Parts: sequence; C-alpha cells; structure tokens
Amino acid sequence: MREQHIAKDAVDAAETAARWRNLVPQPATVENKRFLADLRQLTVNDVAPDPGKNRLLAALPVTDWQRWLPQLKAVEMPKGQVLFESGSLPTHVYFPTTAIVSLLYVMENGASAGTAVVGNEGVVGVSLFMGGGSTPSRAVVQSAGQGFRMKGQAMKSEFNQSPPVLHLLLRYTQALITQMAQTAACNRHHSVDKQLCRWLLLSLDRLPGNEIIMTQELIANMLGVRREGVTAAALKLQESGLIRYARGHITVLDRKGLEKCTCECYATVKQEYDRLLPCVGGGAIRSLAAGQPVVCTRTVGNARTPRASVPGSAAVVVRSVIHSGRLPCFSTPLSSSLSP
Repeated sequence: MREQHIAKDAVDAAETAARWRNLVPQPATVENKRFLADLRQLTVNDVAPDPGKNRLLAALPVTDWQRWLPQLKAVEMPKGQVLFESGSLPTHVYFPTTAIVSLLYVMENGASAGTAVVGNEGVVGVSLFMGGGSTPSRAVVQSAGQGFRMKGQAMKSEFNQSPPVLHLLLRYTQALITQMAQTAACNRHHSVDKQLCRWLLLSLDRLPGNEIIMTQELIANMLGVRREGVTAAALKLQESGLIRYARGHITVLDRKGLEKCTCECYATVKQEYDRLLPCVGGGAIRSLAAGQPVVCTRTVGNARTPRASVPGSAAVVVRSVIHSGRLPCFSTPLSSSLSP
C-alpha cells in the first residue's frame, strides 16, 4: 500500500511539472486525459531499476541524461560474477546502484589483492574511455545487487563528444586513483585490524544498510592477507562490540566506533570522493520516485543560489516522454497508452 502511494505521488509530481513547464497539453484535451489516466494505473511493480541511484549518472546534465537513458541496460550483478579479467578488453562499462565491485590485482601465482571498490558512486571499466583499452585489474562483484551497463563504444563516444561528461569522468578517475594509491599505502604500513576497518567502512558507504555478506576467505583475498589474520581481526572487532559476524554475514553495530579504530586512509579517500564528486546534478529518476521537488539554481560567481522550488525532476521526465515516447522510470511504452 505504501509503495502505491509513492507511485501516485510520483505521478502527481509529473502532472504538476508538466503543467508548470507547458510540456504537455492542458488537462482539458482528450490526449492528455488518456496520458494521465494511463499514468495513474501504473503501480510500483511497473517501476524499473533507478539509474539515478548511481551518483555519476545522477550528476549528468539533463541533455546528456536524455541521450544516455536509451543506452543503459539494467542488469543483475550476482556475487562472484567476473565483469572482466586481467589483461582483457572490457566490452561494457558498469554503473552499480546496489552492488559493489572489487578491483583486484592478480599475481602470477594466483594470489590477489584488492586495489579499489566501486559502488553506487562510480563506474567499472575506466580503461575503456581513458584510452588504455585493457587493464591489469580483475573486476569481481563483491556484494550482489543491481546496476546498469553501457556498451564500450557508446561510452567512448559520450566521453569524446560531451565536455561535461568528460570532466565528470575525469574527476571520478582521479578519485579512483586516490583510492588505489591510499590502499597500497595502507596495505604496506597499517595493521590488518585497521585495513579491515577501512574496507568495512568503504563497503558500508556503498550499501543501503549496515550488513555485508562476505566470507573471511573473500575478505582475505581483497586485503591480500592470510585468512587467519582476517579471523583474528574480525574477532577483535566483535569483542569490542563494533561488529557481529556469523556465517559470512557481517553486521556493523557501531559505525562511529569503527571510524575511531580505522586509520587515516578511510577519511582521505572519502574526502577526495566527496570533493570531486559532489552529490548534485540530474537525479531525475531518483527525485521523481521519492516525490521530492528539486530546487532550481543559478550560478552567481562561485556560488549557486536558489531560484525556485519546483518539481523539476518530474519535468525532466515529462520532457523525455515528449522526445522518446517512453517513460524513463516506467517500463510501459506510451504508444499503447495514447492510442484511441
């Protein structure tokens, strides 16, 4: 019942925005009445996965968002899935929304060590648009969930033709390099206890809850340490009341306590991501689904000042409907809805 109310609120927001922007005919027309009636029949079951849950996609300008949307395909990302192997040329880039992907460096003897984690803040496959092609890293889904993927050639084209996209992806790549460098320093100079705390916090930042499903063997592979070391470190954190660990399920009980126990590496990485990837931009689908208005802004010098509070994200969706004939956040084509 609650989900149906959310869907109805989203429809009402779209209707209000459409009138405000004059993007669709007024309600008196027959066509618009059919359009709105069809919207109200949609339930939460018709809502597709939300690309706006990925920070990079949510930060896209409206014009880029509309161009990207048809090229994004929603995918399930089960735990353990290998997105690409070391030395191979990725065919797609992935934008996780609820999944987490680990980038691993695999040695000749089969041993591995994690260099970075990618979740709803980023994209997997930066070598495609950076021009390097193949990469020595292996990308494995660490925590199961959902995401979106785009063909590699399409990503290259977008990177080269849109300056805002280019700058956004370059800033993300800089943040990713910071995480890799800090991970290397952490693995060399800090104890397994602190490394585990850092890894737990980075994972929590990319998950909606406080539970991580991960075996000690997989954690050991991520950190590049022996399994016994992970067991001892996890027991210390559990005895301190910071986590609860049972059968591959880690529940964080005291996040603030975990932050006190970790090294400076976590804060360094988080601050760099927050600095380079501010949580602003499109987010059309996310705001619409939540029924939240968007504050339109204008830039004055280096400051952004509010201009008006309107359901702008809904207006973006309606504008996309006019151009594409399909609702971005619903799976129903409008052609059937508007036919007599």
